[in-house]
Order: sequence, then structure tokens, then C-alpha cells
Amino acid sequence: MTRIAILGAGSWGTALSVILSHARKPHEISLWARNAEITETLQRQRENTTYLPGVSLPEGIRATHNMQAALTAAEIVIGAIPSVHARAVYSQALAFVKPEMVLVSATKGLEPETHLRMSSVLAQVLAKAGAAPPSQRIAVLSGPSFAAEAARGEPTAVVLAAKDAALASRLQEELSGPSFRLYTNDDVLGVELAGAMKNVMAIAAGACQGLGLGSNPLAALITRGLAEMMRLATALGARPETLSGLAGLGDLVLTCTGALSRNRHVGVELGKGRKLAEILAEMRMVAEGVDTAAPLLALAREQSIEMPITEQVDAILHRGQSPKDAIREIMDRPLKRE
Repeated sequence: MTRIAILGAGSWGTALSVILSHARKPHEISLWARNAEITETLQRQRENTTYLPGVSLPEGIRATHNMQAALTAAEIVIGAIPSVHARAVYSQALAFVKPEMVLVSATKGLEPETHLRMSSVLAQVLAKAGAAPPSQRIAVLSGPSFAAEAARGEPTAVVLAAKDAALASRLQEELSGPSFRLYTNDDVLGVELAGAMKNVMAIAAGACQGLGLGSNPLAALITRGLAEMMRLATALGARPETLSGLAGLGDLVLTCTGALSRNRHVGVELGKGRKLAEILAEMRMVAEGVDTAAPLLALAREQSIEMPITEQVDAILHRGQSPKDAIREIMDRPLKRE
């Protein structure tokens, strides 16, 4: 029986513990929470009433606040923590990470200060231990996957990306379940960039709804948003087909249209005229797109890539731009070929 440690007991980390409890292969699962109170609730009530209410935790899942206890004898370690906390959590875990452990990042975002993808953050942390090459130990899990739906057992298809094909195949077999289908991909760069960029587009989509706009602008936004994502990703070395797959188009459609999207929710409230600080203060979970827009723009400028939607989202979030003026600026841009 494979032992899996999941770092992060938010909605997605908790959902993954439930999903993997029902995988085709049996697992022993530990779920690590930063918050001791969350751990106590998980153990006592067998439910994450804060981040994933209504979903029961199978008895085989052991919740803990102790990092060493979570990682002892683990073969697979899955990180499901917000990008802003990822380096600190992985650094805390490093003392208990063994050379044979495989690490899977399930975080969709960039590190705000460094603009690094999560696999790069993981590689830097692992390098301190002088262990096996990161490419043989690190994988990425991404794709269209609302935590609540996946935890309820609704059919969900995601991407497992790793540079090492043998690692990807091993994890695909290990983590797949009756309602959780994994596709492998060796374009780690494209999968991670897509997961980060779609969150910014979701804020824009929500703003359109908050303004009371209809289906025409949403369709245009998703289409031109994908084009924008593809420009940057391919300039950085990703494959175009990755952006057309589950991690790109699939997740983009889900997060731009689904009512469970946290990033879309932020956009909706911004479109209604509310202030960002007020919106975030009411949210228990992280909307990764809020901290991702600026790093993406920095990457785009380094590559001389135009990202008008991302630029306007960043202006709304951090420079006081109104959503109405943002749309006007996009519509007033010089006309061009598609």
C-alpha cells in the first residue's frame, strides 16, 4: 500500500485526500494542515467544515499538524498550498523529505516575488538537500477540477505533467480512480503557465458578469484570453497543444464560467464596484489570480509579448482602474488581424 502525504488542508488538498482514498490502488493518506484547529476539526468531525463542508473524510485519512508525522514513510508528497506559502511549507518539509520521495505540485500560480513556477520553487528547495535530480522527482497536477465536484465523485479529467515519462506513467497509474482520470504530459512549463494564467482570465470574466454583460463578451474574453495565454506560453518555450488541452482551454472554460471559481467571484464583485480589500477580507480561500497578474505581466514584458487582458486585470486589481474603463481600453485598441 502506497503512503501519500498531502500538504495543505484547504479545499483542494482535502478533496485530493478524498479522491485518492477511492483510487484504483489502495493508499494510506496523511493530510497536513498548517492550522491546528483545522486538524482537530478534521479528526473529530471527519469533515473540513471551513474549506470543504458537506464532504465526509474516509476513515483511512489521518489529519495532522505535525510535518514529520505527515511525511514519515511517505512515497508520494502532494503540495496543495497557496503559491505565496509554497516555499515556506516546502522548506519546512525538507528536513523530513527522503531521496526516494516523489513530489507533486497541485498549486496553480506563480511565486509572487520571484515569478517562478511551483516546480521551480520545489527544485530550488530540493537542491538544498543535494538529493536526486528534480526532473526525476517532481510532477505537476493541473486541469479543470473544482474541489467540491471532484470530492463528490463527479467525473473529473486532469493532467499529470512530468519531464520524466516513467515518473508520469507511475503517478498516472497510482492516482487514477473511477471518477478521476489523469492524462500525462511532459510539457511541465506549459501546464503550469496555463494553470496560472487562466486564473487572471477568470477575474476578467467575473468582472463582465458583475457589470451585467451577457454571453457575447464572455465568448470573446475566453477566446482572446486563450490567444493571450498561448502567446506568452509559447514564447517561454511551451507547446501550443498544451494550451489547447485540459490544463489550458479546459481549465480556462471551467474557471471563467463556473460559479465555484474563486477568481471569477473576485471579478464579479469588482464588476459590482466593490473594493478588492473588502472582497478578499470576506474570503476564506485564496484567489490565486490576484497575486498572479503582476508576475505574468513582468514575464510578458521580458518577452515583449502583448497581454492586454492581463494588463487591464492588473490595473483593476492594483491601480484603481474601473472594470468599465478596462473594457473600453481593450475595445479601443488598434484594429488587427486575428
